[in-house]
Amino acid sequence: MELHNNTGHPRRWAILGVLVISLLVVVLDNTILNVALRTLADPVHGLGASQGELEWSINSYTLVFAGLLFTFGVLGDRAGRKRFLMIGLVLFGLASLLSAYAQSPGQLIAARALMGVGGAAIMPVTLSIISNVFDPRERGRAIGVWAGAVGLAVAIGPILGGALLEHFWWGSVFLINVPVIVVGVVLVALLVPESRDPRPGRVDVLGVLLSVIGLVALSYGIIDGGEHGFGRPVAWGSILVGVAVLAWFVQHERRSDHPSLDVRLFKVPRFAAPVAIVGLVFFAAMGSMFFGSFYLQLVRDYSPLQTGLLFLPFAGAQLVFAPRSAAMVRRYGGRAVAAVGLALTVVSLGAFVFIGASTPIWIVLLVFLIQGAGMANIMPPATESIMSALPREKAGVGSAVSNTIRQVAGALGVAVLGSVLSAVYRSDISDALTGLPGQARDAANESISGAYAAAGQLGPAAPGLISAANDAFVTAMHWAAGLSAVIAALGIIVVLRWMPGKEETSVAPVAPVAEPELAGTA
Repeated sequence: MELHNNTGHPRRWAILGVLVISLLVVVLDNTILNVALRTLADPVHGLGASQGELEWSINSYTLVFAGLLFTFGVLGDRAGRKRFLMIGLVLFGLASLLSAYAQSPGQLIAARALMGVGGAAIMPVTLSIISNVFDPRERGRAIGVWAGAVGLAVAIGPILGGALLEHFWWGSVFLINVPVIVVGVVLVALLVPESRDPRPGRVDVLGVLLSVIGLVALSYGIIDGGEHGFGRPVAWGSILVGVAVLAWFVQHERRSDHPSLDVRLFKVPRFAAPVAIVGLVFFAAMGSMFFGSFYLQLVRDYSPLQTGLLFLPFAGAQLVFAPRSAAMVRRYGGRAVAAVGLALTVVSLGAFVFIGASTPIWIVLLVFLIQGAGMANIMPPATESIMSALPREKAGVGSAVSNTIRQVAGALGVAVLGSVLSAVYRSDISDALTGLPGQARDAANESISGAYAAAGQLGPAAPGLISAANDAFVTAMHWAAGLSAVIAALGIIVVLRWMPGKEETSVAPVAPVAEPELAGTA
């Protein structure tokens, strides 16, 4: 319905479509990678990546993205959001080519980090452009469509990735980005208007460096502890360094007159509560997707394509429900919608505690459907609350914080839950490895992928090792799923205590910080 005195751009819905295409390439890549994890772990058909290397192939992208998002927000405001979007798309495409032809896990991790640079140039401007080309009264609906597009990419990614892996080599999952990027660059050039912040401020170089160092150190320590055990000094040392540097980052941002992230924004409940919800949900969800892929492909012996199809209920529910969430928020309020969404997510994650190696697959599909429906009713109201807490010219603040928290929380979710998964798996399978040859014992003790690889060379002893590995992995999955459900449940407390209710959704946006100006955040 067209609104009276609509202040939106005349081509705003076409522009939204272009932004969706630009966003697809970023989300598509991560969902495809989840399906390719088993192949990448294969020493013959993949790169022989270890559990830690698989996690870093995901985290190298997300951590670089999160660390550079603030800087690229500033540069995008200075150079022009449209121009920066196009630069990011081209860089992402070139990095995709490097990833496709990587010859080792280390090369893939480095190429994925370069893809993170491109993603950091793409993602911040999408929500910022939406907030600037849409009237505030239409923004909730536009963000719902934007969130639904993420669901579409989640649906397409595993299926497309599975089909490619069945017919081509693993690098094809990265090459598929190139045609999407070409289309995106052409449409951005033709349709998206250029915009800049007239008062961008100075670049907070020290703040950006501290955020990158702190996040990388923290996640490295968690991943190293999960792979080798937390008894090693390097694990705890990295964790402590990461925490200390991030604490320094917060102190620096509080005192800086040109912060990359003004931490005083977190004193505004309409801003802070949804940011916390986004972080908690993606911490839980990304970790569950990580172990879910291994469960389906190894324990249940589904092909990559079949695994992608099995994730379809999760993605389809987001595609269906996310665009309708704005109407639900108008009727019931953001607090009620987000609380129900979180409750559904907690139920779905908790259900994994009761899923075993022989659970009927329709139950697994139902769990994925519930999880997708839950997240579809969390992200749009949370994102709209973040964006509406700030005036239009400061939309970049909401975009930067929302996307950074989402990416970092997802990376930490994979690291923490991956560490829990590895630790419980190793503890549970240790007794079954007695008597195996040294190399096979080490491989099977590292991960379930290693156990399957070792079983291929054990002859009559293979079925026993496979059975023990499956049992150990399912036990580990139960612990990881239980932890993820607890983390998501914390979000319900945040929603009920601080999320705006129905009576507050029509409040006009406010600028929480008047002085100093927020640098480069429009």
